[in-house]
Amino acid sequence: MEVEAMNEGFLSLLRIKDSDIRILCLEQGRDAIDRGIHIGGAFSAVVPLVALYYGGIMRYSVEEPTKLGQDMFVLSKGHAVAALASVYADLGYFNKSVLKDSRSRESILNGHPGPLLPGIHIATGPEGHGLGVAQGFALAGKEDPRFDVFCLTGDGELQAGMIWEAVMFAGGKKLDNLCLLVDLNGGQLDNPRAMAFPMNGVEGWFESFGWKVASVDSSDYGAVLQALREFKGNPRNGKPTAIICRTRKGFGGFSSFCVSHKGDISAELAAQEIGFQERRRQLRIERYREISGSDLRVDETGSRVRKAEPRDKNIPFDSARLPLLDPSRTYMASWVVTECMKEFGRSGKIATVDADLASTSGLEGGLSWADSTKAFNVGVAESNMMNVGEALAVLGYNTWVSTFCPFFDWRVMRRIAIGYQERREVIESGGWLSDGHNLDLTFLATAPNFETRTNGSTHMGNDDSLVFSEIAHLKIVDISCPNQLIGFMKWVMEGNRGLIYARIMRAASAVIHGRDFVFTYGTGYRIRGGAEDEAVIVSSGRGVHEALSAAALLEKEGISVGVIDMPSFDPGLMTALRKDATLIIVAEQNNGYLYKMTRELLFGEEGTGRVVPINALDSEGERQFIHSATYDQLLDEFGLSPAGIAQTIREELGR
Repeated sequence: MEVEAMNEGFLSLLRIKDSDIRILCLEQGRDAIDRGIHIGGAFSAVVPLVALYYGGIMRYSVEEPTKLGQDMFVLSKGHAVAALASVYADLGYFNKSVLKDSRSRESILNGHPGPLLPGIHIATGPEGHGLGVAQGFALAGKEDPRFDVFCLTGDGELQAGMIWEAVMFAGGKKLDNLCLLVDLNGGQLDNPRAMAFPMNGVEGWFESFGWKVASVDSSDYGAVLQALREFKGNPRNGKPTAIICRTRKGFGGFSSFCVSHKGDISAELAAQEIGFQERRRQLRIERYREISGSDLRVDETGSRVRKAEPRDKNIPFDSARLPLLDPSRTYMASWVVTECMKEFGRSGKIATVDADLASTSGLEGGLSWADSTKAFNVGVAESNMMNVGEALAVLGYNTWVSTFCPFFDWRVMRRIAIGYQERREVIESGGWLSDGHNLDLTFLATAPNFETRTNGSTHMGNDDSLVFSEIAHLKIVDISCPNQLIGFMKWVMEGNRGLIYARIMRAASAVIHGRDFVFTYGTGYRIRGGAEDEAVIVSSGRGVHEALSAAALLEKEGISVGVIDMPSFDPGLMTALRKDATLIIVAEQNNGYLYKMTRELLFGEEGTGRVVPINALDSEGERQFIHSATYDQLLDEFGLSPAGIAQTIREELGR
């Protein structure tokens, strides 16, 4: 459809709605706890948002925002939350009263969007993440039920490398159900009137990655609407669409204040700007009357969102089809994962994402055997992998993403955890989400501890557990045995397990636990010894195997030593060991995650047992990165070989 042929009355309605949204934005800033608003980026985003939500483009249900099959939207440029919140309040996702007192402790409207707000699926704000998640939604939308995905980003975000991981992948995967609107407003935080460096030829950037590109004047509803209609209505050609919306920071505002990135708006200035906006709105209404010959009908909308139906997150499977291990053999963890996923994947409720390391995780090979439509490999783009994984988890899949331990992106992990927390708060408070609508997302970390051996410092996972343990809601698990891995995966399949960082060995390992092993998070397992032990070794991962060998050495000398496999920290067991007057050796092939948790737990607690660490810290107890070496050399270097552990126990017992 040509712009000239568009119904002028309809465009007039969009312009009236434009005024409504800008007034709500200004009132939102005026009534905020800090009187602050990211006005520049919010105002430049109004035209794309109004065209998208009121222009007949998207298929969406305000009443059922979690219903699968409808079109989805992600606001990647989270600073424009004022504009999106105003649209959602106007549409009835929540009452307009939510717009008052924003960013206060009592408000669900924060400085960036997140699932506290009904209809918002993920937390955004950190630059470039939103497009990666939108691309994950689009991957699912290529299958039945099919749907389109829209994302709004900014030119400032285009400077973030993460966003180009998504652009490259979306083009390569031919996600022609993905439409990105780039709010090219020519400003940033430090200088709202200019970019940090020239961003000429943005259209060519996207075209080079296989995208279809339209460049429009974003001050014109007709141009934006035409580009959106062409995406929605034209035959798909295997190319995702980028609509470059050329505008300026604060477009649509009267005061120079509107050009700022963020500022505090006084009551006087707010009243002045709102007054101008209301006069403009009245002129637009009069124009509509001239064109249509009728009055504008305005219906006041309250909250229309219905509470989501609960999701059954349990994954059905036949235990008899899971691998039966021979205790006399050794097994690769990746093989175990593959064989298990062949069975779990039959449910149609599993999704996996690898980052060019599928051979070490076993995920892609296993799930592809059962359901290749949900097994993805994003290449060497770990940040993108995690964002895609979050999207699939939002849609209700039990999702697994995998790469080497050190390659997971802390920024993405943290943002996902924030969204998880907001979802939990909503579910617990009886809000718009119900049971089963939080994320089931497992970060399968391969080659932990000393597993990478001669690959050296950049690949050695000796610090990841400590780093990621500081992220709220993330469960840390370190697997020691093929049967324990099977038990862990069965536990995850029960559903509603949340965010898990699970470390699996790269090389083959012996079987320690029996086939009926039952994994429970927060539980340690005594696999040797009893109440008469003079000492007990607590370990995880491959360190458990060395601990067992150390205990066997000492047994020949008449020293009784127990071994506890602690895949996840067990506070009750550690407290009991301390009270038993036992020498506790915490032996770990990393910087001492279990030891750190033990110190924090037992600080100030009474007990006669001594806790002695053996780990990868240096001789002064300081953190360090680990030089390349063979596995045996690393064990000897840090005193974590069976002989080294045994010698420490002798010395501590005075033998």
